Amino acid sequence: MHPGELATRLKSGLLSFPVTHFDQDLAFDETRYREHLAWQSGFGVAGLFAAGGTGEGFSLTSPEIDRVVRAAVDEVAGAVPVLAPATGGTATAAAQAAAAQEAGADGVLLLPPYLTEAGQAGLIEHVSAVCAATDLGVIVYSRANAVFTDESVAVLADRNPNLIGLKDGVGDIELMTRIYARVGDRLIYVGGLPTAETFALPLLQLGVSTYSSALYNFLPEFALGFFESVRAQDRTEVYRKLNDFVIPYLDIRDRTRGYAVSIVKAGLNAVGRDGGRVRPPLTDLAPAETDELAALIAKVS
Repeated sequence: MHPGELATRLKSGLLSFPVTHFDQDLAFDETRYREHLAWQSGFGVAGLFAAGGTGEGFSLTSPEIDRVVRAAVDEVAGAVPVLAPATGGTATAAAQAAAAQEAGADGVLLLPPYLTEAGQAGLIEHVSAVCAATDLGVIVYSRANAVFTDESVAVLADRNPNLIGLKDGVGDIELMTRIYARVGDRLIYVGGLPTAETFALPLLQLGVSTYSSALYNFLPEFALGFFESVRAQDRTEVYRKLNDFVIPYLDIRDRTRGYAVSIVKAGLNAVGRDGGRVRPPLTDLAPAETDELAALIAKVS
């Protein structure tokens, strides 16, 4: 898919970040993963991000990422654009971006370089090297040790024609205002904070037209309905849904670091779709928390 076409498609709707399924030995379970993608792709999302944060891409080796991406591309068969991750240091991320193109992915999500702290000049070179490694459209994830200033985003947008978007994992209103004021619609803007529904309505005013929904994994109809309420700027309905489900869900999620991923697999288990376990260093929800989540899901299902 041409980068411009991909950008148009992605900003038009909700984005799915599916979990990655593991077997009892915590090896990639391709059969269950494919079953999940077949279900996920049937509700009309605008894009599917394989092996992203919710997909525990941080725990996958490069060969595993390649296998996950190839399975996703094959399973959805063009019904939904598939974006692959690029992770780690510059050489690794560039190699993964090239591999994503070879695997038939439609785009790349560039995650922060693992652990390393770097200045803006170094981050610009990192992103530019990854963009140069592929013809695919690239979205850069601004968070953690790779938060980009408005000046850096402008340089990157000018230097790299296939850079199509910025995913915001910071939630800094002034920074997003500065970025949009400087770069405008040259890029698409994706909400990428944990449980992005919480921030979706206010960020819409800053040009963030879509977001990554982890809830879509196990409550696709609720997630799509919430997205429609946000896009319609129906404050009453958004806050009703926040109070009915999202905020109580956050209360469970916030009890342990890493639960932002674990709770999604627990949600799948609660709706009978077998999300399975998370890989270390993450931990699964405690049994009482799983029961609490199941009761909450039942209220909106």
